[in-house]
Amino acid sequence: MKKGIVALLLVTLLFTLMADFGGKESIVICSSAEQFRNDCLQEKLNEKFPQYNVIVMYMPTGKTAAKILTEGKNTEVDMLVGVETGYLRKIQDSLADISGRSNIQYIDGLGPENYENRWVTWERFAGAIIVNTEALEKHGLEAPKTYEDLLKPEYKNLVAMPDPKSSGTGYFFYKNWVNTMGEDEALAYVDKLHDNLKQFTESGSGPIKMLTQGEVAVGLGMTFQAVSEINEGQPFEIIYPPTGSPYSLTGTALIDGHQDKTGVSEVFDYIINDFLVYDKENFSPELVLKDQKNNIPNYPQDIQYADMTGIEDVEEKERLLSIWKY
Repeated sequence: MKKGIVALLLVTLLFTLMADFGGKESIVICSSAEQFRNDCLQEKLNEKFPQYNVIVMYMPTGKTAAKILTEGKNTEVDMLVGVETGYLRKIQDSLADISGRSNIQYIDGLGPENYENRWVTWERFAGAIIVNTEALEKHGLEAPKTYEDLLKPEYKNLVAMPDPKSSGTGYFFYKNWVNTMGEDEALAYVDKLHDNLKQFTESGSGPIKMLTQGEVAVGLGMTFQAVSEINEGQPFEIIYPPTGSPYSLTGTALIDGHQDKTGVSEVFDYIINDFLVYDKENFSPELVLKDQKNNIPNYPQDIQYADMTGIEDVEEKERLLSIWKY
């Protein structure tokens, strides 16, 4: 707890120092996206708005929510990018009404009107069963096609999964099992899967790293990370189980009261209408928009998504994690 408070104080001090940079009031953006995407956003904003001192700062989604929960509308942060929607729900009283700001077409159910116009959908993080075909061949194994296949004895110590307690990726697999199997059956499945696992990894990227090293043959991981490795020459195959690709969503929001600050509304509108489309086409192509383009080679097409009812319910997440025993 003390470490968390100290971290927030340090971040606040940093923002305060930046506010005086160049004699101009800063527009501060907290982004939970990967650094290379934040760098691209910063570059685009510098080009588009040279008259403003716009600062894109990385902060993990949970810490971002904690900061806004603590500081409310008095925070130095003007807008949030790529924060998990479950956390946005917890802080929505500090978020501005953005009715009429978004002019792009979302697929059904993902438009800002579905979220009381408190945020726009930023992206969909989705997962699949990822296999290293060379590792499978080495062990004389066929690729699994279903989650049930992962319980077969021949896969013992050859499977990795992110830990739901430390990884959002791990949690969306777990939540999908609860949705499709029922809670009791899902927990029984996890008990059986545990016997075959090489490791529950701390991070969502852990299984992909283990696949790359040949430590396991099968990983439950992020699709975009698997595609990135495929494009680097890794012998990976992406397999979607019959229940579909599990996922979580992130959103982008404006802190209430900050929309009247010089330049903030202008920058926010550009991010949610222009950069968002660029980001989806080039970095995060899981479907959220109608007629969405994908410029990433080897990315799967026509993906069927899993039942993720309740993925945004933070209280339910806390409850499910409390009964996760690994």
